[in-house]
Amino acid sequence: MKDLFDKIKANRGPIGQHAKESHGYFTFPKLEGDIGPHMVFRGKKRLNWSLNNYLGLADHPEVRKADADGAKEFGLALPMGARMMSGNSNNHEKLEAELSAYVEKQDTILCNYGYQAMVSAIDCLVDRHDVIVYDGESHACILDGVRLHMGKRYVYKHNDIADCEKQLQRAAKLIEGTNGSILVITEGVFGMRGDQGRLKEIVALKKKYSFRLFVDDAHGIGTMGKKGGGTGQEQGCQDGIDIYFGTFAKSFALIGGFISSEEQIVEYLRYNMRSQIFAKSLPMPLVVGALKRLELMRNHPELREKLWDITRALQSGLKKAGFDIGVTDSPVTPVYMNGSIPEATNLIFDLRENFNIFCSMVVYPVVPKGMIILRLIPTAVHTLEDVNYTIEAFSKIVGKLKSGQYMADKIAAT
Repeated sequence: MKDLFDKIKANRGPIGQHAKESHGYFTFPKLEGDIGPHMVFRGKKRLNWSLNNYLGLADHPEVRKADADGAKEFGLALPMGARMMSGNSNNHEKLEAELSAYVEKQDTILCNYGYQAMVSAIDCLVDRHDVIVYDGESHACILDGVRLHMGKRYVYKHNDIADCEKQLQRAAKLIEGTNGSILVITEGVFGMRGDQGRLKEIVALKKKYSFRLFVDDAHGIGTMGKKGGGTGQEQGCQDGIDIYFGTFAKSFALIGGFISSEEQIVEYLRYNMRSQIFAKSLPMPLVVGALKRLELMRNHPELREKLWDITRALQSGLKKAGFDIGVTDSPVTPVYMNGSIPEATNLIFDLRENFNIFCSMVVYPVVPKGMIILRLIPTAVHTLEDVNYTIEAFSKIVGKLKSGQYMADKIAAT
């Protein structure tokens, strides 16, 4: 028999095995100072492209005041207990009503953490007789929720509508014998590639197949659509989304999330979703802070317009400079390069230390071996000067990468 701790020590995981070398720099870095496009990393100011602060609300003066006033008036303990027992309030219900109107749904349930809410909602919505059909590049929170499902699940190739229909055919055949239902799960905007889920085409499949559509729009709420109401609004198919999920961790620059749907479905979640029934209510300062953020999102469309001005400048500039940014049609901006993990780490070190640019690096096992993704997240508080400087810096580092200057033996020799 093997001791549990011995087994863990022998297999630290694909990322954890590099923890000793990477911790504090490539993993678990510390960004300090006011949240914005210029923050301090290891004592030096860097141009920061790594925060999902899309609308620049994190350091907005009205937001900072609302957060401070909320903490002063209520403290972090109020309300105590779970919503069902003792943790409800007028502010919680007001936020739910305003979110419902914003995303054009009948009702909304607030959730105390986005990741947890997605996992728990999937577990709550389906039983062993039901079938889940989901996109192959869904976020980890969806994958973890799907793993809890005791029934069948079919995955379709990323954004491949033909394969989605194929899996729906399999699911439809299966539920003939189980008397179950079908739940399709996808994302509004995929956080790695930046491409929108093909929601309108999935909704159109309802004419042939009976299913309900659950959309994780973490990166779409606040950024997509004429009013910021999300990717379904952007694609003109919001009515076809049966269950809409949004997080406060991106455009809202906060903690928490919400699920919107028909009134009776939200009521079912309210009384059956274990992660909310058995967990403390979202603290009041976060609720009043979210109300202020939603007010700004509704009343100041120029924040979203500025985000898109920066996004278009960044993405068009990168493409003009010869960079591959894939198929993104959202603010998420991946820059694809070819190279090994050692080359990627040396490249990032050069970018941070010599160009003072901080951005996220994605390598194997998240992407295939030999691929490097530098993911840039533009915000409404970046400037065109930030964009131009970044493109110039990237042009220099990609030249070094192609000439082999980031190879381990070349670094060791310098």
